[in-house]
Amino acid sequence: MEMTPTFTIRGFEQNDLDGVMEINRTCLPENYSASFFLDVHAKFPEGFLVAVNDNTVVGYIMCRLERGFSETSKFRFVKKGHMISVAVLPEHRRKGIASELVKQAGRSLVEKEAEEYYLEVRVSNKSAQDLYDRLGFKQARTISFYYHNGEDAIVMNKSLM
Repeated sequence: MEMTPTFTIRGFEQNDLDGVMEINRTCLPENYSASFFLDVHAKFPEGFLVAVNDNTVVGYIMCRLERGFSETSKFRFVKKGHMISVAVLPEHRRKGIASELVKQAGRSLVEKEAEEYYLEVRVSNKSAQDLYDRLGFKQARTISFYYHNGEDAIVMNKSLM
């Protein structure tokens, strides 16, 4: 009988930084500096979570709180959560890790009274778009040439009210 892999989600700690940066380099073409990760964590630690399997960080999510115009009503100024980055090592995908990271970070945003949760995703990343669709995010708009290589981004938004 095959055992189901297990993972736990917990808050990012400074000694997780090397593992998180390695996941970022492995999984995403846009890479952040150590100081960027630490700055985001310092400003909203509840929105920076890691997934751990056998004492190894295998995924992370990094969010921040912002104030700005609503993605659904350009005439409303709201408190919103911005999912900056989420990534799971390839060998740990399709186990519910990314989904759980997004859900738990969303709960942290609700606790901070955010009204919306939004992210940018590559137009070519259909599997991520499908995940966000399943989690209740809706396509709001497209940003041309958003990524370093010139690829467009789809902005996806979810109401937290």
